[in-house]
Amino acid sequence: MPSYTVTVATGSQWFAGTDDYIYLSLVGSAGCSEKHLLDKPFYNDFERGAVDSYDVTVDEELGEIQLVKIEKRKYWLHDDWYLKYITLKTPHGDYIEFPCYRWITGDGEVVLRDGCAKLARDDQIHILKQHRRKELETRQKQYRWMEWNPGFPLSIDAKCHKDLPRDIQFDSEKGVDFVLNYSKAMENLFINRFMHMFQSSWNDFADFEKIFVKISNTISERVMNHWQEDPMFGYQFLNGCNPVLIQRCTELPKKLPVTTEMVECSLERQLSLEQEVQQGNIFVVDFELLDGIDANKTDPCTLQFLAAPICLLYKNLANKIVPIAIQLNQIPGDENPIFLPSDAKYDWLLAKIWVRSSDFHVHQTITHLLRTHLVSEVFGIAMYRQLPAVHPIFKLLVAHVRFTIAINTKAREQLICECGLFDKANATGGGGHVQMVQRAMKDLTYASLCFPEAIKARGMESKEDIPYYFYRDDGLLVWEAVRTFTAEVVDIYYESDQVVAEDPELQDFVKDVYVYGMRGRKASGFPKSLKSREQLSEYLTVVIFTASAQHAAVNFGQYDWCSWIPNAPPTMRAPPPTAKGVVTIEQIVDSLPDRGRSCWHLGAVWALSQFQENELFLGMYPEEHFIEKPVKEAMARFRKNLEAIVSLIAERNKNKKLPYYYLSPDRIPNSVAI
Repeated sequence: MPSYTVTVATGSQWFAGTDDYIYLSLVGSAGCSEKHLLDKPFYNDFERGAVDSYDVTVDEELGEIQLVKIEKRKYWLHDDWYLKYITLKTPHGDYIEFPCYRWITGDGEVVLRDGCAKLARDDQIHILKQHRRKELETRQKQYRWMEWNPGFPLSIDAKCHKDLPRDIQFDSEKGVDFVLNYSKAMENLFINRFMHMFQSSWNDFADFEKIFVKISNTISERVMNHWQEDPMFGYQFLNGCNPVLIQRCTELPKKLPVTTEMVECSLERQLSLEQEVQQGNIFVVDFELLDGIDANKTDPCTLQFLAAPICLLYKNLANKIVPIAIQLNQIPGDENPIFLPSDAKYDWLLAKIWVRSSDFHVHQTITHLLRTHLVSEVFGIAMYRQLPAVHPIFKLLVAHVRFTIAINTKAREQLICECGLFDKANATGGGGHVQMVQRAMKDLTYASLCFPEAIKARGMESKEDIPYYFYRDDGLLVWEAVRTFTAEVVDIYYESDQVVAEDPELQDFVKDVYVYGMRGRKASGFPKSLKSREQLSEYLTVVIFTASAQHAAVNFGQYDWCSWIPNAPPTMRAPPPTAKGVVTIEQIVDSLPDRGRSCWHLGAVWALSQFQENELFLGMYPEEHFIEKPVKEAMARFRKNLEAIVSLIAERNKNKKLPYYYLSPDRIPNSVAI
């Protein structure tokens, strides 16, 4: 009688093991086996992290094994089980791998195919076609689209984390409880004594040090010491945590009526302002998006305010970017003066603080939330709905959407919901953040997610003209490494452009992203279909880069750049100044966040800047969804390319007072999960 050796690997995460009964059936080309109970006497089967082997004897020859069916039945209480993979040794000595990497819950079952990636056209056998179809039908019932707010990209239909399919939940929900994590962060930072002191102002700038954790030789300490200086202000637009807004100015904005006479003490080349513009030395950051956004009114005891500044910057002879003019609202007029470096010290300082506060709002809500979190969730939902586990693109992308839908669901549950944590400290809380996302959708285009194109669109591509833009330099290196890797994987499975165009599951995935994620907006430029291998490679690069590198660049520097409150105020408690010569240090301190809001802000940026426990970084694929040698070799080359980038960045950062490391691949998590 034929005998098979079945090896079963249980996950190593918390609660992965089970005491339930596990049954296995084999489906072959010549017949099906009976259901076999996998159980060894006097042995605790399927413990967390265990790899167990069993001999399964069948009555007759089964032929080529096509499917393995696993069933779980209750022993005492329902006990979820995380199955990593099954390996089958056939009577002929062949080994077949069946990747799973899924939870089996309740009296559940899972039917697995061997690990060879297959396009729909590769499946000619009816039972395999049927398995493929059933898997997608089941997933489409589990992963449903929902509109969380009008005009937003659609998200997962789940009110809270526990409503999500078990496969995409966090291993431990406690680990991503925002309320718990923010409170814990405040405790760790020894600032919890201030956390309830709303409406209580600080006495002066030095007073903020009471909640500032001084860690020597860090970026945050350098920010604290130099935040008032113009070069530090300008540097943050290049390499801070929101390095995506600055653009080369090709024509002075009509709504900013600045003249050469006003700024001539800042210009170093004996040229007029217009000539400096023509030479490419003038840059602009425009916060027009904030114009008319409602400020937070959730606390009747504290008035909160927003502005919509325009900031003009100049590349001086030392190639440093420095501010030369700031107008705090969009429409010029007597009560909206243009502030200049030549103005009184506190006039200029308060104008810069308003710009930094505005930058914080756009960073949190648009650069971070919309353009990494929500976009990655769209890719993730579409992937689960339209690509079966055997599809090579599913195998490629699944690591890059790990926990993304879960973290976003938790954010909608606790953070950005009505009366959520976002309302506690942010001037855009209470609905302003929703208005911002709705407005920003018009600028969310496919081209703007293609890193090289986005850099060019802002006129920031020249390394010679703008030598200290490390976000650009490192981002291009990582983008190219990802693009090379995706192109290699695409070439393995798609031998021609025609195969891409005729892959129905791939086309449904792309269409789902366009129709539901981008709400069918033609102006978004998102493709409705893909026609070539090159297009597919670029599309996959966008998905992976957005989830990994782009998110890392705008997320993990938050404590560095935003922990010194005056450098990134989450709210302002007085309106922008309408005249010059009247600002005092007392007014500035009274405008800045009170003690309570400062503490919640600090807890937030600390918690958001931490890596997950057991973080998986770019190039790490511990779940072996792919079993084919050519793909494993492509992954090895990808890792080698990334290691070379790590070395380059480390060499450049040597002896730098302000090192830039957010896009070093060893610091880029695979997915948006925090």
